[in-house]
Amino acid sequence: MKNGGIMNKRERMKTVFLYGVFICYILLLIKILFLSRISHLEHRSINLIPFYSIMEYISGRSANIKAFAFSNVVGNIVIFIPLGTYLSLFKNDKRIISNLLFIFIVSLFVEIIQGLLGIGASDIDDIILNGLGGLIGISGYKFLLFIFRDEKKVHTVITILSAIGLPLILYYLFMMRMRF
Repeated sequence: MKNGGIMNKRERMKTVFLYGVFICYILLLIKILFLSRISHLEHRSINLIPFYSIMEYISGRSANIKAFAFSNVVGNIVIFIPLGTYLSLFKNDKRIISNLLFIFIVSLFVEIIQGLLGIGASDIDDIILNGLGGLIGISGYKFLLFIFRDEKKVHTVITILSAIGLPLILYYLFMMRMRF
């Protein structure tokens, strides 16, 4: 019984830590998606044609445009990878489709708010790229589950990865002034 109590306490500490990292990640998302951009209500940009912005970036002649395009595409994917991972970890419903649908809804909500507030550009391509990032996170979780075949071990691996990622999240959240 004493061993069981220690394991339960350790599991609770891991869970509290993971929720803490998740909260920091959500704060970072809010900062990146809403607070690091300047409002341009008079110059709103909305794209509802799938892959239009991505094709514009690819066909761009300027090295600056290509560099911006690359960082925009990769950034939209990367910032949603943790959401896919944490959803898979925290939610009881582990189905890929339900977690992916949740990610698309969150991304759609973000794009609507950005459009209403005139911050950034509202773009269907961002929703697609965010969804791809979420799918990578969900797939990463599923891959770890396939490798370790034990949810507690996957929980531990994600805890270790979160401990490594936390300083980066905190650095970007509190120390860097992000302007895109």
